[in-house]
Amino acid sequence: MKIPTEPIGSIPRPAYLTQAMQAFSAKQITHEDLLSAQDKALIETIALFEQTGSPVITDGEQSKSSFVTYPLEGMTQLASDGIVIPFADGHTRQLPRLTGGKFKYSIHANRYLNKAKTLTQLPVKQAVISASALSLLYPQNGIAGYSHDQFIADLLAEAEADIRMCLQDGAHIVQIDFTEARLAIKLDPTRGLLKMLVDLNNQVLDRFTATERLRIGVHTCPGGDHDSTHSADVDYGDLLPDLFNLHVSNFYLEYAAEKNKKDTLKLIKRLLKPSQRVFLGVTNVLVPRIESRDEICEMVLEAAKYISPDQLGTTDDCGFSPFADDISTAREVAFAKIKARVEGTALAEGKLG
Repeated sequence: MKIPTEPIGSIPRPAYLTQAMQAFSAKQITHEDLLSAQDKALIETIALFEQTGSPVITDGEQSKSSFVTYPLEGMTQLASDGIVIPFADGHTRQLPRLTGGKFKYSIHANRYLNKAKTLTQLPVKQAVISASALSLLYPQNGIAGYSHDQFIADLLAEAEADIRMCLQDGAHIVQIDFTEARLAIKLDPTRGLLKMLVDLNNQVLDRFTATERLRIGVHTCPGGDHDSTHSADVDYGDLLPDLFNLHVSNFYLEYAAEKNKKDTLKLIKRLLKPSQRVFLGVTNVLVPRIESRDEICEMVLEAAKYISPDQLGTTDDCGFSPFADDISTAREVAFAKIKARVEGTALAEGKLG
């Protein structure tokens, strides 16, 4: 019984790259110096990824400022005072605020995909940010001369293009990062905001054929930044019924850090459609302890009691250090966890077989 295993995306950046990013922001080095550091980190990251035995890899998002903001790099019509996202440990992240149109991505994710593909023969997965996350850039008081409806039309077109170019350029899977889903319930317990965000993403997904959607997935987690979360206190039971209404084939869910694992498995069993596969996170990215392959194997075997093995896969709970300034997780720990996931999943395959 084959159980696929895939990473989420981000890998902690080496110290020289984070230092180069900081130096570039401070105008202490040139753009060429920054690109040189990014290229070096990318080559090293892909080589280390291959050594884990992972059948699918990513570029580790080494060249992104974050998984959210890559389409905005270089965009001029932005202010810094957008929505603030608080985390449980007290730190915050703040989104930019759009100040004018027309909204258009400065960078599309296939740029990262194509560079990574030149460095490996393995299938490469590409993460993209959700349209729903970027919809939060539009201010509540509007923008003179650029209506919300115009913005949404432009946003949907750009989000579609981001996914479509990655599919056309040979991405193994295009993963939409929908990490704001659980947070939406915290902001609006009626789930009205969540339903609106799901509908917005479905407007993008419905532009693809059923065959194309076999290579599209959605990832959600309660946030994973500086070893803290923004919405882990929101019950999965409030999220998953709406999440599984997304028109995709693959779901990547935080699971290892969940406290009520059996209830989560029962809920997934009830909601999962025959055409869908769920990849459960079996490594907790917020703790430095490296899970053993036996521990991961047991987690997979337990999940297989509730979810048909042909609809089951494994992943990590979240990306490791999804923001460039997050140095809370060591690169060695991230790759060791990935290696344990790969080996534990293979061990479970053998026992199920």
